[in-house]
Amino acid sequence: MAESKVAIYGAIGANVAIAATKFVVAGITGSSAMLSEGIHSAVDTFNGVLLLVGIRLSQRPATPEHPFGHGKELYFWSLIVAVLIFGLGGGVSFYEGIQHIRNPEPMRDATWNYVVLALAFIFEGTSFLIALRQFRAQAQGVPFWRALGQSKDPTTYTVLAEDSAALIGLAVAALGIYLSHRFGLPELDGAASVVIGLLLAGVAVLLIGQARGLLIGEGIRPETARAIRSLAMEQPSVSDVGHVLSMYIGPDEVLAIVDVNFKEGTATGEAADAVSAIEGQVRARFPMIRRLFIEASEAPVENAARA
Repeated sequence: MAESKVAIYGAIGANVAIAATKFVVAGITGSSAMLSEGIHSAVDTFNGVLLLVGIRLSQRPATPEHPFGHGKELYFWSLIVAVLIFGLGGGVSFYEGIQHIRNPEPMRDATWNYVVLALAFIFEGTSFLIALRQFRAQAQGVPFWRALGQSKDPTTYTVLAEDSAALIGLAVAALGIYLSHRFGLPELDGAASVVIGLLLAGVAVLLIGQARGLLIGEGIRPETARAIRSLAMEQPSVSDVGHVLSMYIGPDEVLAIVDVNFKEGTATGEAADAVSAIEGQVRARFPMIRRLFIEASEAPVENAARA
């Protein structure tokens, strides 16, 4: 989690400087696309603060009311971040673009826009590289797209998504400003703002979908469940493995319940050894499964009864 904080701090630092500069230049030049970019950076700054709040709250210890801890706090705050990206980032940018198209104003000076966009690209690119490096460290050699799909840490993939959208948005803003200035069509500047708004809304929808799945109880991947069944079936006393029920209760913490059927006549001691072996093998192979419960469908017989 400390690595995730590094990526967030990097993003906040970059966005604070960029947002202030964009707003000043938008006021000087009258660029709608630059104003949208300023709004985007301001929202990203606030989102970074909310993610830090989520990390802090998620690390609170378990209580009688929350016996499994507060790990899902992070999922809640990542959902709030996604909603803000959609509403404030995407919605305001889209609205500003439409207004600029309906009431176009000639751009007064494009030079400062290009200077700020170039500096913003450097800052955003640095933030993106920091987040990417942290993400790759967490992936531990897993291919990028596969690791991105499997990641349950919203702090890292949210920063990656925001920075990716920011870099694309900067390119769109630069193109809109250039075409607007080159052909004397201020409507194109507004169109760029609309595109930026749609881009942010699209990223937000993806983040909302991810947060929703984790909040309502997303479990481990099917291949992980199959691997757990295979480990359990390796025990000589196990006849069958039923459901593997699981749920992420934090970015790196899973609750899992495994339904195991023992062979008829299995002694209590033998069953206990099998359960212990299964637990050890599962925890060794899947460290994120920190809470593992194994239920026996067929009750083992007592040793005395067998004698």
